[in-house]
Amino acid sequence: MDTADPARAFVKDVKRIIIKVGTAVVTRGDGRLALGRMGSLCEQIRELTTQGFEVILVTSGAVGVGRQRLRYRKLINSSFADLQKPQGDLDGKACAAVGQNGLMALYDTLFSQLDVTSAQLMVTDNDFRDPDFRRQLNETVNSLLCLKVVPIFNENDAISTRKAPYEFSLQDSSGIFWDNDSLAALLALELKADLLVLLSDVDGLYTGPPSDPQSELIHTYVKEKHEGLITFGDKSRVGRGGMTAKVKAAVYAAYAGIPVVITSGFANNNIIKALDGERVGTLFHREAIKWASTGDIDAREMAVSARECARRLQALSSQERSKILLDIADALEANEEEILAENEADVAAAQQAGYEKALVSRLALKPGKISSLANSVRVLANMDEPIGRILKRTELADGIILEKTSSPLGVLLIIFESRPDALVQIASLAVRSGNGLLLKGGKEAKRSNAFLHKVITSAIPPSVGEKLIGLVTSREEIPELLKLDDVIDLVIPRGSNKLVSQIKAATKIPVLGHADGICHIFIDKSADLDMAKRIVLDAKTDYPAACNAMETLLVHRDLVQTGGLNDLILELQEKVQKFNSSHPKLVGDIHS
Repeated sequence: MDTADPARAFVKDVKRIIIKVGTAVVTRGDGRLALGRMGSLCEQIRELTTQGFEVILVTSGAVGVGRQRLRYRKLINSSFADLQKPQGDLDGKACAAVGQNGLMALYDTLFSQLDVTSAQLMVTDNDFRDPDFRRQLNETVNSLLCLKVVPIFNENDAISTRKAPYEFSLQDSSGIFWDNDSLAALLALELKADLLVLLSDVDGLYTGPPSDPQSELIHTYVKEKHEGLITFGDKSRVGRGGMTAKVKAAVYAAYAGIPVVITSGFANNNIIKALDGERVGTLFHREAIKWASTGDIDAREMAVSARECARRLQALSSQERSKILLDIADALEANEEEILAENEADVAAAQQAGYEKALVSRLALKPGKISSLANSVRVLANMDEPIGRILKRTELADGIILEKTSSPLGVLLIIFESRPDALVQIASLAVRSGNGLLLKGGKEAKRSNAFLHKVITSAIPPSVGEKLIGLVTSREEIPELLKLDDVIDLVIPRGSNKLVSQIKAATKIPVLGHADGICHIFIDKSADLDMAKRIVLDAKTDYPAACNAMETLLVHRDLVQTGGLNDLILELQEKVQKFNSSHPKLVGDIHS
């Protein structure tokens, strides 16, 4: 429960669960039963029953399975002349009658392999009008659950008299239902469930159609916030309901006191994760408005958006990603004056606050720095494609070759120091390598970072999305981000060892830390002294405030004795004095 969502702390009190699985989950695209997904579902149910949970299953799929079987039967019994005639739709009730047998036979086989007993309960819309039926339903289900039997409900479509959808009423739970989503919600109330899980073919409720790149996953449905803002797409490829029906059923149950989670039935162990309190799918709860803290929601949404944008970025060609970098370089140069103005404001604020000179020096963007950054971005754009490179090939056997290839990491959370130019460098590397990015810079560079982030993201095309690179503006958001091990793949803290240790202790996300840097240069007696001179001067004088500027110069004893370094020492003294008024010191010999 270390990674649990505080909004889902109620799951620790859950005892009775109703799981509804839709036709799109239990069947494949060709209409046949999806054995892998159904097997995973049964394994999760078995694990839950072992842990003491009472599990009730509501399943769809009979009509879909029956339709596939009847199409085959109709085909083999048709003449060539019959096949030339227009083919009408098969009767859904006949499909249900044929498919229910095969569906339940498979459930029985799968559960038997797991030493779990299941029971079939078929209901119709009219059954719930009878108070005696509802009372007997409760008694039967309670008896089955006491015996560790899993009740499996399905609507008896073969004889159902339902003609139109039923609009839920919170005052009366005895009304008829329209589909298995509403049946599951109705059963949740009748059987006094503690949690309802609706499994779908998508990850949860989105702000728009899941196929729309701009749609975002909603993790906690807040009626006051989301009602009227959601655009629903087409219903599922099979079944009657789709997401519209699931949301109606979820709202109905949630506001009657039964929490609901809509999540994917395609992902492994999502039911287990939901009961562990992890933030999977979309939660519906009548107390949701109390938990909808802006920072908590924004942190996850920022990370999820970065992942979704990264996937679209990875789908681009190398040339298309290079084009984005070239656009970023152009945007930096086009906005140079505004960038420097924001940076000057940061520098002035830092000086007024009494920050050390070294920090202020790292914060400042010197004249020509923007052009230098833009040129560096262009160089990066023209580098070889980093994604999909074959690093190693091993022939394991005839015709079996194992390849090790480079691939994007996913979403990176990078915490860096006060240098605003680091934001440009990190963002450019992320774009070239196909990674999503969350950036947290030093508060001293707040204005510089915000404007640079705006310039860079505005150059990212809509086909990828500007949320590819998120900017974390508050230190308070970091603890929430460090909990998101399901959407953030790597944390890179650039700072002190203390910072790295704190982050490692606070997250389960892999952390790429570092040790204390050793910024030494050694000049051997065989070195080209002209080249060595250029390297040393550049390493110390180009950006002396940088953390990787040269700290110590080591030279071979023979060079000192021959006087080969006199010119270098004199020039180094002159130029370094210009920056920090300190002279290089000859410490002495290093003896082996």
